[in-house]
Amino acid sequence: MSGYIASQLPQPQRHSRYPAEPGPRATWRTATTAGYTIAHAGRQIRFGPVAFWIAVGTVVVMAGWSVATATYFAFRDDVLKGLLAREAEQQFAYEDRIAELRAQIDRTTSRHLLDQEQFERKLDELLRRQAALESRSSALSGIADPTATGSIRAPRGAAAAAAKPSPVIDTSPTLQRTDHGAAFQPSRAPAAGGSPKYTDLEAKFARIEGSLDRVERRQTVALHQIEDRYASKARQLHGVLAGLGLKLNAPPPAIGGPFVPAHLDEANGFERALARVNTARAQADQLSRTLVFVPVRKPVGGEIDLSSPFGVRVDPFLRVPAMHTGLDFRGDAGEPIHATAAGTVTSAGWSGGYGKMVEVDHGNGLSTRYGHLSQINVDVGDKIRIGQVVGRMGSTGRSTGPHLHYETRIDGEAVDPQRFLSAGAKLFGG
Repeated sequence: MSGYIASQLPQPQRHSRYPAEPGPRATWRTATTAGYTIAHAGRQIRFGPVAFWIAVGTVVVMAGWSVATATYFAFRDDVLKGLLAREAEQQFAYEDRIAELRAQIDRTTSRHLLDQEQFERKLDELLRRQAALESRSSALSGIADPTATGSIRAPRGAAAAAAKPSPVIDTSPTLQRTDHGAAFQPSRAPAAGGSPKYTDLEAKFARIEGSLDRVERRQTVALHQIEDRYASKARQLHGVLAGLGLKLNAPPPAIGGPFVPAHLDEANGFERALARVNTARAQADQLSRTLVFVPVRKPVGGEIDLSSPFGVRVDPFLRVPAMHTGLDFRGDAGEPIHATAAGTVTSAGWSGGYGKMVEVDHGNGLSTRYGHLSQINVDVGDKIRIGQVVGRMGSTGRSTGPHLHYETRIDGEAVDPQRFLSAGAKLFGG
């Protein structure tokens, strides 16, 4: 369809000397009134301004809508692909974030499990160490104090304080395992550098470990002190008994068994020190058992009143030089006479110049005689204990007055009893 639209403004009439050419196409018409006229093939359609612009707007809107619709249908797949790609990208981002959070949770859980495992191992180590220290304390308690055996004079004053063993029991908290690990509850106070719970547990473990270290050091010091005292006692006993000319290499009676070498842990200093203590203790005990049968104690109570020493003297009856084979202790008649060592009575009765006499065999070739007794309180074959009363002081036999004639013999030969009494004074303090 073709046509011409006339202007809205009125047009002046044109005069032409040429007439209008007739034809099939529309021609411009003069309009005396405002409006829009469309002429085609001799027909004219007149529009008002409002109707015209409504029609134009409708055409423009329809054209735009058609263009948009055509564009949408032309590029719909690309738009959908972009939207789907954007949604997939967002979904992947969310999935990555979720995976990262899960990884953080797994790492946190793994770290907590690792921390828990480490604390469990630390707790087991502390429990084993505590059990070992308790075992050591029991071992130390089973070792008798060598100064309490009655064989050697106990130290006095500052020496006694220095010889006192260090305590081996500390006021450290006792560890006990529960279903939740260590037997204490951590505080909830925040701590820098880690979880408050585990930081508090580490501090408690450190304090307990330090306390166990102090207990171990005290046990080691106490063990060395006991070892030194046993070794000192053994040296002193060995020196005293060797000075008396006694045989000390004989094994103690009623013991034995197959030889099984001991395998000690070279890395365990406490075990090695305990073995040394046991060795020194065995030596000291053996010497102490030997000392039980050595006449180093006084046969009379109270202060000694020595009336005649051992050796050559003037015989009180013949007034000529004679050998005195013992010591004479002056005293009152009826005063108790005590055995100076353990042994077996081999003679109890009248024996010539001894008068009433008791002889006790102490083993290892040692024997003692108690003469001039007024009363005998034992029989032949009796087992005598240290200090047991064997008789009463008197003046029987070849005697000038109430006294005790005391002899010490080695392999039947009389030796000076003063040597043994001096050794006893050194051991027992007088």
